[in-house]
Amino acid sequence: MKAQSISTGGEADGLAADMGLDAAASADEWVLEVETRVCAVPVGMHGWRIDRALAQLIPEFSRSYLQQLMADGAVQLRGSAQAKPSARIAAGDRLHVELRPTQQAQAFVPEAMALEVVFEDADLLVIHKPAGLVVHPAAGNWSGTLLNGLLAHHKGAASLPRAGIVHRLDKDTSGLMLVGKTRQSAEALVRAIAAREVSRQYLAVAHGRWKGLEDQRVDQPIGRDVKNRLRMAVVRVEGGSSKTAQTTFRLLDTCDQASLVACKLHTGRTHQIRVHMSWLGHPLVGDTLYGGRPLWGMGRQSLHAARLELKHPTTGQPLLFRSSPPADMLLALESSGLHYNAESWDSESVA
Repeated sequence: MKAQSISTGGEADGLAADMGLDAAASADEWVLEVETRVCAVPVGMHGWRIDRALAQLIPEFSRSYLQQLMADGAVQLRGSAQAKPSARIAAGDRLHVELRPTQQAQAFVPEAMALEVVFEDADLLVIHKPAGLVVHPAAGNWSGTLLNGLLAHHKGAASLPRAGIVHRLDKDTSGLMLVGKTRQSAEALVRAIAAREVSRQYLAVAHGRWKGLEDQRVDQPIGRDVKNRLRMAVVRVEGGSSKTAQTTFRLLDTCDQASLVACKLHTGRTHQIRVHMSWLGHPLVGDTLYGGRPLWGMGRQSLHAARLELKHPTTGQPLLFRSSPPADMLLALESSGLHYNAESWDSESVA
């Protein structure tokens, strides 16, 4: 069956990485007014951890939400605020709990935004994410995220884990993203990505004239950088937290100052392309976290999710989506003297 092919210009750049909570858990956490709940500890809970007891005594809320209330001083035990989830309780204790919005709970609210929709049906949504848009709410970004926009876009998002988001792009990476609109389709997409049945290809502008073969496959494990916890790195530590990571790179054009590279993910580790490109000695233009520097107006990492290929999670129909690089990346290509031929790259694709 021929793949349905959809392209987006991607130049509309002005349109509108982990959090432990998800939209399914948070749907029951939209507490808009403060309610004080007094819970008597029964004999059967004598000696329990307080967070475990609260999860049983107030079952309509998730344990993570109740733990956040404790951290905010909203749970009192024996007349004092109790912030430690591991604190033990005794039969006859009375727990005073103020059920109120936490930052996390307030994060999971709809916010209307101009999503650039590439494709949509009852099961699937494909969007073009502009650079600068955060995908999930997290510390420092409790609002204005893609998740907030999805909650406003369709009602079913509130009942889905992470509003149906099945993979992510870094804040400053632009391009195509998949979203499931039903629980069944979201789960099917997650399985397809895990089974490597979803092809995700990116365009990157990297520093320096390309070294080595035009086609390279990097198979190097990625984990937290032991010298800088804000970064990831190629890590080979026996028994450590690193995970296998494979990326295929294809050179599209190169000059003395920079190279244009097509990248295909075979795994989905945090910052994977950025880490592997830096490891190759070609950090991305604008990616100051991994050794790059701003050039030609690119103040963010020069990375764009340009091609997405999959089977529809419900019908099985082959789908192909393309997105041209946004305006800032096109300007960088022009300024550097690199040439981007969309038809040539697409016809060859990255293996």
